Amino acid sequence: MSASNNLQQQWSILENKLMKRFGKKANIEAILFLIGIQETNFQFSQISKEQKQDLIHIAVCTILAPSGYVCFEKFDEDNWPQFKQLKEIPDYFAAEQEDFLKEHILHYFDKIGF
Repeated sequence: MSASNNLQQQWSILENKLMKRFGKKANIEAILFLIGIQETNFQFSQISKEQKQDLIHIAVCTILAPSGYVCFEKFDEDNWPQFKQLKEIPDYFAAEQEDFLKEHILHYFDKIGF
């Protein structure tokens, strides 16, 4: 089985688990949003577009940290995690970038035992 097929198979398994948990299929952005909420324990009744973008950014940093792209630096005055970039993120085309994120998301969920 090729690495690409294996990635897609693992991704489908994750999508199915999330669908069972939340009742609908989640795209990458929604999954990153969920990771951001998980990592910040963010509580909300309504959320602004800026907060959603911040949560997705935190999720991306969180999933890339184990690979050495970023590291946690500190919490800001609003208790949001701040990260420091350690190395350049590869400049992929859209499909490659999606696979890059999927691999890191899968590692994240594996690490937390989901």
